Amino acid sequence: MSNLSTRAEKLEAFDRLLTIMDELRAQCPWDKKQTTESLRHLTIEETFELSDAILEGNPEEIKKELGDILLHIVFYAKIGSEEETFDIKTMIDSLCEKLIRRHPHIYGDESAENDTEVKQNWEKIKLKEKGNVSVLGGVPKSLPALIKAMRIQDKARGVGFDWEEKSQVWEKVEEEMQEFKEEFNVADNAPIDKAKASGEFGDLLFSLINYARFIEIDPEEALERTNLKFIKRFQYLESAAKEAGKNLADMTLSEMDVFWNEAKAK
Repeated sequence: MSNLSTRAEKLEAFDRLLTIMDELRAQCPWDKKQTTESLRHLTIEETFELSDAILEGNPEEIKKELGDILLHIVFYAKIGSEEETFDIKTMIDSLCEKLIRRHPHIYGDESAENDTEVKQNWEKIKLKEKGNVSVLGGVPKSLPALIKAMRIQDKARGVGFDWEEKSQVWEKVEEEMQEFKEEFNVADNAPIDKAKASGEFGDLLFSLINYARFIEIDPEEALERTNLKFIKRFQYLESAAKEAGKNLADMTLSEMDVFWNEAKAK
């Protein structure tokens, strides 16, 4: 972007959005009908669309999806004002006050030398504010399991409960791998106790996620990039097979591997 907006222009644009929201809520049959409950699943969808745009590295799509999320925020605030529970000002004021409280190294007399200390202070202040019995009380129950594991580990780290060296974390990964192998021996075709094997596999995944976090890899993003890579290669396989006049269901694995390796080479 060659010309960035001034603060006055940004405020003018936000005011325009608020005006449009007022008009839509008053005049559009669909907008008039919406509630916080009806918007909820749409907001979740928009969040995932933003995630896709970020992974694709597409600035134009990121801008578009952020705009959609901003619309939802303004929409919820409009409904809140109608119900006289909150409005856009009180929502923003609450956010500003929280940011000031949770950054005492900027707005108070505390110090934080690095991002780890900032996060530790944040979690301690948050725990005190919310009155949670547990540090983990603020992790949403409905989060997908992989993301929930990340947040659980991150919050525990925020109060100092963490490994000291990455080698220790990797030792834990190897320990969990060995325990899983003992429950599910790939060389043995005997029936396994699925409940126990599932528990050991969960422990292994949790330890791998922990190691990824420790070396500053986002496991959710890493897995999603692998998903996208697999989709791209598999779709090449489908296309190449079709061009060769073959049906995937009738092909051998060796035949499919030829196209798969072509996809990897590309």
